[in-house]
Amino acid sequence: MRLRLRLITLFAGLLVSHVSSAAELPQRWVSAGGALSEWVSALGAESKLVGVDTTSQHPESLKSLPSIGYQRQLSAEGILSLKPDVLIGTQEMGPAEVLKQIQGAGVPVELFSAQADLATLQATLLHLGQLLGDDVNAKGVFDRFKQQMDRQRVQVKQIQATHKVPGVLLLLGHAGGKPMIAGKETAADWLIQQAGGRNLATHSGYKPFSVEALAGLNPQVLVFADRSLSGEAARAALLKENPVLASIRAVKAGQVYEVDPTLLVGGLGPRLPERLKQLTAEFYPEAAGTQ
Repeated sequence: MRLRLRLITLFAGLLVSHVSSAAELPQRWVSAGGALSEWVSALGAESKLVGVDTTSQHPESLKSLPSIGYQRQLSAEGILSLKPDVLIGTQEMGPAEVLKQIQGAGVPVELFSAQADLATLQATLLHLGQLLGDDVNAKGVFDRFKQQMDRQRVQVKQIQATHKVPGVLLLLGHAGGKPMIAGKETAADWLIQQAGGRNLATHSGYKPFSVEALAGLNPQVLVFADRSLSGEAARAALLKENPVLASIRAVKAGQVYEVDPTLLVGGLGPRLPERLKQLTAEFYPEAAGTQ
């Protein structure tokens, strides 16, 4: 009887401890980063989000939440008005003075890396899992993402065994004007490589190119992301504002494809494997029957 009582007492103690620790976890989240917001949703915790930045466009339900503005141009007042328990974002979030103000008001700021690689994503998901008190779910979500990427890698390797790797450029612009070319060490560069392309840009980061240089690179495939337009309107604006593009082989061959710009900020997001699969089919249309 005493042994049973001790076991009940021990179990009750553990239960109280668990409830107490769960209560200490942040319940009101503000997220400044599209990929992070998507991962919070993918981890089943979208109900904890009370505010998001303008890059948090997916899932569609996030658009109904209060906006804190663009992740690089945050204001302390707007964020603090939402009474958050935590602000999450990547090193792209800022300005630094605003983050210090928020911390000074007693709100923890959790910074994540926006580096585009699996090791960074694993660390991000495990960190989110700890903040949510659900490490097991976070590990499972990462494992499923990695499995998708492993399948993508195998598919690309099989196609490249019999097909030449296309030269690709990715342009990031606004209503078609003054596009920036995505170089090395960017999420766009990772996207191109994982889809089976070769990024023709050799610089680091995003850099405006002259029309002459753009035409000189003459990519086989052109990918574009527009921050304000989408679909045919974005494509038309890009070609209208940059008539030199009409002379490159990608445009002549009709190999011009669009990606959602929110896929290029905040690190790797949950929608990437599906878009990579589609891009591979677009990069290698002649291999469609082998996929």
